[in-house]
Amino acid sequence: MEVNKLGFGDPEELGPIEEWPIGRLFAAAARMTGPMMWRLIERHGVSPAGFFVLRMLRSEDGLRAGEVARRLMTSPASVTSVIGTLERNGHVERRRDEADRRAVRLHITETGSRLVAVTVKELGPDIWEFYDVVPPEDEPAVRRFLLALIDKFDDCTDPNGERP
Repeated sequence: MEVNKLGFGDPEELGPIEEWPIGRLFAAAARMTGPMMWRLIERHGVSPAGFFVLRMLRSEDGLRAGEVARRLMTSPASVTSVIGTLERNGHVERRRDEADRRAVRLHITETGSRLVAVTVKELGPDIWEFYDVVPPEDEPAVRRFLLALIDKFDDCTDPNGERP
């Protein structure tokens, strides 16, 4: 397949955005999603990284920092910094593992759990507003495209989450 058909050719050759290939449009929208979500989350007094750590601990409390870093696909040093801030703000506690005293586990506090609940509840309408752009008659085609893309990405990921 030609690189230009995917939208990775010379940007000058792509023309107006209305004429860009679907892949390029999707990549542009996906790239803009992160910063939009970060701004929405920051309105609630927590960093996006902190929010994702808290959300993870809310569903699976007691993880080790290294496991959190692996799941967030970031460095242990970055997670340690985020956890330090969350701990200072009373959202997370570090506790020694009862079975392995060398290990430290992360536990979400009641305050951290409430912060996640409130943030998720208040984010809902904002997120819906951003994604409520597909007319009902176009939903089947958009759904087929996204499901096919997810399947293709899934096929390219090994069980450890590594790219080939």
